[in-house]
Formats: sequence, C-alpha cells, structure tokens
Amino acid sequence: MPLAGVIFDFDGVLANSEPLHLRAYREVLAPRGIELATTDYYDRYLGFDDLGVFRAVAHDQGWELGEETLGELVRVKGERFDTLVGQGDALFAGAADCVRRVAAEVPVAIASGALGPEIETLLSTTGLRHHFKAIVASGDTPRSKPAPDPYLRAVELLRPFAAAAGHDPVGCFVAIEDSKWGIESALGAGLRCLGVAQTYPADTLRDAHAVVGTIGDVELDALRRLCRGA
Repeated sequence: MPLAGVIFDFDGVLANSEPLHLRAYREVLAPRGIELATTDYYDRYLGFDDLGVFRAVAHDQGWELGEETLGELVRVKGERFDTLVGQGDALFAGAADCVRRVAAEVPVAIASGALGPEIETLLSTTGLRHHFKAIVASGDTPRSKPAPDPYLRAVELLRPFAAAAGHDPVGCFVAIEDSKWGIESALGAGLRCLGVAQTYPADTLRDAHAVVGTIGDVELDALRRLCRGA
C-alpha cells in the first residue's frame, strides 16, 4: 500500500520539550506543597495530557481537585511552558530537516497530548508551522492517547490533502512515536508505526513496526517500507 501521509507525535519526537513540561509542572505544583520527581514524571505521567497529569498527581497525592482549580492549573502551566519555550529552541536535532523532507513528499500532521497553543508557539518560532496540514491537540478528541482517537482524527483531516496531492486517500498513514502510550494509540487507529528512541529505550518501543534512534534517522524509504509491510 502506498504511503499517503505521516503523523508526528510532538513531545519526545519533534520537540525536546519534556524537560520543559516537567519544569513547568513543578513550578505550578510547588506552591501547593507537591514535589514532582523526575522519575515519577517519566514513569507515571508522561503519557497524559495536562488535564490527565494534574488529575493523576492529585489522585496519587490524595488531593481533592475541583474543576475550577484544575482549569487554573492547566492555564498557569501553559503560560509557564510558553515562557520556557521562548527562551530557546526546543526541537530535537534533525527534527526540522525531517519535517521538511517528509512534507515535501506527503502531507503531514501532528497528533499530540500537548495543548494546541503550546504546539503552535513552538512551531511558529521554529518556522515549521506551514508544513503541517492538521494539528490534533489536547481536547480536540473525546479521548486522548493511549486511546486511538487522536490518530483517527488526524487521518480524517489528512485524507483530503493526500487526495489533492495525488496520493491514495485510503492509503497507508504512518505514525512516528516515542512512547508505548503513543504506539498503542497509533496501532489502535490502524496505522503503521515507527518508534523513535529519544525518550525511552528502544526495547520499550518493541510494539512499533520499526524503531530508529533519533528523529534525524527517519528516512522516506523506511516509511515506505513500513507501508509495504517490510
């Protein structure tokens, strides 16, 4: 089946923003007497969107969290994250070149648990926004990863662009992921999946159809081979 489009995860694939997210969460939670350990963040909370992280932390801490407080935490964390992003380039080495390389051949999208404004801010500051035909962010689907909803929506949005570019709109769409939660989401949506071992070791991404070391290692021929089942 021919390659019709590629859908990138954002944090951990294109953006080396997890350390920035962790710092922002810590700065929001510290005044409430909650210390978020690095190991807890990466082992327990990384697969969630902002709402999910705060809810999970509150549950684990035995902290009763109302919806109004939850909304305020998400808002303040988002503002703090934007400030941190503005202080420097948060893209992984090779990410920008990879996006340009793939987008020159097939339409591309993002399916992420990050907030839309956070994604827009980083892509705009790095000059990559115009390459993406669609962005599916936190809150854009009824369920977030590891449910398949974000990838299903991204494929739905990409299909008209694939057709307009002369590709088969019901052809093969490939997801590029860095976590087991994201891989589960992509596979649940029926996508082929390439794992990128930038956040987690390669052996934890074994459910993906193939794994590479970095986003800079992603090549179009490898994506096409995935679609052929190779």
